[in-house]
Amino acid sequence: MPAIMIVDDAAFMRMMIRDNLKKEGFSEFIEAGNGEEAVELYRENHPGLVLLDITMPVKDGLTALKEIRDPQNGDPDAKVVMCSAMGQENMVIEAVRLGALDFIVKPFKPERLVQTVKNILG
Repeated sequence: MPAIMIVDDAAFMRMMIRDNLKKEGFSEFIEAGNGEEAVELYRENHPGLVLLDITMPVKDGLTALKEIRDPQNGDPDAKVVMCSAMGQENMVIEAVRLGALDFIVKPFKPERLVQTVKNILG
């Protein structure tokens, strides 16, 4: 089963996501606390899926998404789902335009998170 990278500046949010996915049988996780770490870790590990927060210090999620999916220096086929408390329409549109496969608004129901991950990873 491919690794899932969880990117959020809040450690409790990363833990909650990881715990919910562990209950469903997912076992390999990579964690990052900001967008800059996410880009570096993606390039080193090529996880099967990235769950990426939008609002973070150092580098925000939309910028990280661009860099992760950059055709020149990244992986244009990277599977990324955006997670954010900011459920604003313009953020959703921008994330999808940049290649995000889905968008989960926090606080989210664990079932929604798990179903989204299962739909993408099979």
